[in-house]
Amino acid sequence: MTGFLYPFLDHGEQSGSASADTGAADALLADLADSARAKAADSARLQESTLAECGPLIDAAAEQLAGRFARGGRLYTFGNGGSSTDAATLAALFSTPARGRPLPAWSLAADQAVLTALGNDIGFDVVFSRQLIAHARPGDIAAALSTSGNSEDLTVALAEARKRGLLTLGFAGYDGGRMAASGDVDYCFTVRSQSVHRIQESQAVVGYRLWEATQQHLTNGEHRVH
Repeated sequence: MTGFLYPFLDHGEQSGSASADTGAADALLADLADSARAKAADSARLQESTLAECGPLIDAAAEQLAGRFARGGRLYTFGNGGSSTDAATLAALFSTPARGRPLPAWSLAADQAVLTALGNDIGFDVVFSRQLIAHARPGDIAAALSTSGNSEDLTVALAEARKRGLLTLGFAGYDGGRMAASGDVDYCFTVRSQSVHRIQESQAVVGYRLWEATQQHLTNGEHRVH
């Protein structure tokens, strides 16, 4: 099973005894298991500290989201690379939840034809802002996901969203980058880590808590969806 990933595990069959090979393989697998457990523990600690720091911000943002959804608002999510996938996951969580009420949400990276046409014909920096110009209304919500918080196409889109009266959310890592310092971002959830993997794991948890809190505000009757 692991031969294609760790071919050196089988190398000993050609150069040493079977018992030595087994011992080396067992030691390596033990090291890999220890590494996985350490990473899981680091991730859990980061998620806990991020939620502790961002908890009040998440609830405040969720109340705003609930109000906008109740008035017919829509959520637009966007990001680059792995964050694009995370943005699509966040949109799907709101639009097709396993429980709770479906809420209108779209990932702006989902339409490859639009994305590549804008990138090719105008420039990649506007691939999300141009879509917001075409589709967004003042009561909508824009959520940008990034590990650095510095991506130009995201900051351009957030500026456009702010200009058009959208509620703006930023998911960032490290020290928050340009998102955290920008006046165009209403709520910036910063995961304070230097690891891209750990940042994205914690951002997923923040996104889930944001959805959960939004659903709670709607369920409590504070806002009624039209």
